[in-house]
Amino acid sequence: MTQRQVGQDFEVILEPEDEGGYHIYCPVLKGCHSYGDTREEALKNIREAIALWLESAQELDIRIPEREIVSIERG
Repeated sequence: MTQRQVGQDFEVILEPEDEGGYHIYCPVLKGCHSYGDTREEALKNIREAIALWLESAQELDIRIPEREIVSIERG
């Protein structure tokens, strides 16, 4: 029997580095960071980092933190 792939969306934060390139991380997954010379490379790398984080979490029986979006009004 084949395993069915389930897609999930994760917010990532992309920060330009002063010396060039991009630091990128997934705030909901503690310690899940990566880097890339370009935005595209950073996004590719964080996808891989998230997949590895999730794989490790499953092996170690670590729960994925709950996510919630909160809206605020500013005036």
